[in-house]
Amino acid sequence: MEQDYWLTRWQQGDIGFHQDDINPYLRQYWQELNLPQGSEVFVPLCGKSRDMLWLRNQRQKVLGVELSDLAVQAFFSEQALVPERMRDDSFVRYRVDDIDIRCGNFFDLGREDLASVQAVYDRASMVALPPAMRQRYASHLRQILPSGTQILLIAFDYPQVEMAGPPFAVTPGEVAALYRPHAEIRLLAELDVLAHNPRFRERGLSQMCESIFLLTLR
Repeated sequence: MEQDYWLTRWQQGDIGFHQDDINPYLRQYWQELNLPQGSEVFVPLCGKSRDMLWLRNQRQKVLGVELSDLAVQAFFSEQALVPERMRDDSFVRYRVDDIDIRCGNFFDLGREDLASVQAVYDRASMVALPPAMRQRYASHLRQILPSGTQILLIAFDYPQVEMAGPPFAVTPGEVAALYRPHAEIRLLAELDVLAHNPRFRERGLSQMCESIFLLTLR
């Protein structure tokens, strides 16, 4: 799961993790955050997700980070947006209207980069990482986010022995272990979704749940 793995997947167009439609859980549960308009929302490992457009259309400011320059350019091209492009020490930044995407390594982000963030939308970040990297990811995220930040987290849970990730299985117990005592954790929903995901049945899964969490950092 080093950088080259994801860069190669984008280069080869092997992006089954990308969703063309707006995530239904984002639509359903975003209101639980009760954010004022103009809040800044961080989308880690954002790819070319159209969820960023949905957030922008809710009058939120979007800050994404993505390793692949191909993904970032595809996002703006597919949405017929022409961003301003800038370079700093660690990132190439693409910005247009209220969408700012930084192309580079998530772990190079510092507190100053996320100083204005009030919420995080994590649909495909944590589940993209194997266990050791998830620990590092959650630890780094906690360190660079302001206290009080809310995180809408969507995770898969399935018997890990039945399928090699990504996406990897992330249990509610692991979410609790990674974020307590650093956050209040609410499980908003836990849904059996295997019947709606034939590609995962074809990969041998016998069961699969999606869990939606709302975390509030202390």
